[in-house]
Amino acid sequence: MCGIVGYIGKKDAYPILVKGLQRLEYRGYDSAGVAMLNDNGELNVYKTKGKVSDLTEYCRDKDVSGTVGIAHTRWATHGEPSSRNAHPHYSQSHNLAIIHNGIIENYADIKARLAEKGVKFVSDTDTEVLVQLIEYIMNQKKLTLLEAVQVALYQVIGAYAIAVLDKRDPDQIVAARKQSPLVVGIGDDEFFLGSDASPIVEYTDKVVYLDDGNIAIIRRGEGIHVVSILGEEQELKVNTVDIDLGQIEKGGYPHFMLKEIFEQPECLTNCMRGRVNVEADHVTLSALIDYRRQLLEAKRVVIVACGTSWHAGLIGKQLIESYCRIPVEVEYASEFRYRNPVVGRGDVVIAISQSGETADTLAAVQLARERGAFIYGVCNAIGSSIARATDTGTYIHVGPEIGVASTKAFTGQVTVLTMIALAMGEAKGTIRRDEYLKVVKGLSEIPDKIREVLKTNDKVADLARTFTYAHNFLYLGRGYSYPVALEGALKLKEISYIHAEGYPAAEMKHGPIALIDSDMPVVVIATHNAMYEKVLSNIQEIKARQGRVIALVSKGDDTISKIADEVIELPDVLECLEPLVATIPLQLLAYHVAVCKGKNVDQPRNLAKSVTVE
Repeated sequence: MCGIVGYIGKKDAYPILVKGLQRLEYRGYDSAGVAMLNDNGELNVYKTKGKVSDLTEYCRDKDVSGTVGIAHTRWATHGEPSSRNAHPHYSQSHNLAIIHNGIIENYADIKARLAEKGVKFVSDTDTEVLVQLIEYIMNQKKLTLLEAVQVALYQVIGAYAIAVLDKRDPDQIVAARKQSPLVVGIGDDEFFLGSDASPIVEYTDKVVYLDDGNIAIIRRGEGIHVVSILGEEQELKVNTVDIDLGQIEKGGYPHFMLKEIFEQPECLTNCMRGRVNVEADHVTLSALIDYRRQLLEAKRVVIVACGTSWHAGLIGKQLIESYCRIPVEVEYASEFRYRNPVVGRGDVVIAISQSGETADTLAAVQLARERGAFIYGVCNAIGSSIARATDTGTYIHVGPEIGVASTKAFTGQVTVLTMIALAMGEAKGTIRRDEYLKVVKGLSEIPDKIREVLKTNDKVADLARTFTYAHNFLYLGRGYSYPVALEGALKLKEISYIHAEGYPAAEMKHGPIALIDSDMPVVVIATHNAMYEKVLSNIQEIKARQGRVIALVSKGDDTISKIADEVIELPDVLECLEPLVATIPLQLLAYHVAVCKGKNVDQPRNLAKSVTVE
């Protein structure tokens, strides 16, 4: 959620830190700050409520010199959004400064103990408690910064990624992580810190992903070494990241979200590359080759995810049950981890997370692993925590997703789940050969089908202006389209702040129909499939109550087109693949409504891209 950036080297740190914060703005935040060590040995902290642009304006007349520094964007947990609660935080002596992503759960107890010892606090945050604890330990036990960090982290309960400066040792940054991501970039006699690789890739493609419970000591002129909280030396694993800088720029689009919507044909091509063969008659997944027995002998599949990934999981459930004949449950990761679930040997747990850092999903993975389940990860971020915590998995390979409202990651996840279902179904012999070939070929054609749907952008933009007035929306779908209705409603809520709900169309009569009147737009996914006639009846019921119907129909439909107020035509695809095309106009509708309302599309209020705290 929060964004961490750090630099130590020979260059001026401030421009690197600010650019890094700008790269991390997509994560969601309410304040920003920097801490700089200048050549005179002064540790300067500047921070303010608001955006990174507000921070740069605040720093315009400040001393931002120095070649070592740390920076942060904060998403409020403990304490309201304010300059006082923004990071970095000083220790009481102002010798230390810290930035922190995560939550220290026992901060109140530690704060009370330190207050009894005379420590004064100036913020409401759990983070300040940690830096005060580190300094108290240094003073009482006469320890180095590294030693004090080790002792302090041993005492705290919770999640953290931290970076600490000590003005008495200006050639060092100490960083540590537990259940919150932290990446160290290795350059030419310089080092970088980031919550992910996006602030780093402009300068180096060599990175170290810190493991849970590890501390990195980065020293100018000496390099980096990694130890555990207990001081045990850890192997330094250097990875190469492959991110095109252009992928994290807007590329001429007004917003990242629109860019990412239009990237989906290419992204899904990349997702299928090397997995769906050029003849479009076979799916190959390395996970199934390497772990054939564990996957094919599964008695049950449990999908754990949050938000948009959970909606993808609902589609995955139908695909896997249909083609593999294995029972599938889809769980909110946040509920799964706390309800003592029945899970163990013989179960395959599929964890879906775009960032691979979602705290609840990572905790669900750890719980399932402890109970003997086989863990399969579906992630976008290579080297992420979930990717490293699973037994095997499949990357969706859609490139960095900067817009907070997920678009291409959703279709990437659905594409991967489709490939998993096809590959397992073929290996198990539970899908007919003719059906298998038909779906594989249809999947390979999806990028071109999405290109066709994207041509409706101008029409959707016009339609959005008509419905910007609405205070509520209802989204309806059946079968594979029901999760698409949920996802369409979520997109609208996230970025336009219009209340919206998704329902199975047949459930409308069990309550939601009471809401329908002339002020209620109802989006209905009404393509030609097995339940077309039933959805048609639902639309007629809506129109009988003066509801405004926006219908997604199959190309050439001449029945619903005469009833609905607005119609968006979709190309013909197999029913099981409809989510990949039907979700596109709903993404566009949410985007254009939000733009018409003047909302911050890429950084909606109160939301973060990667939810790395509970």
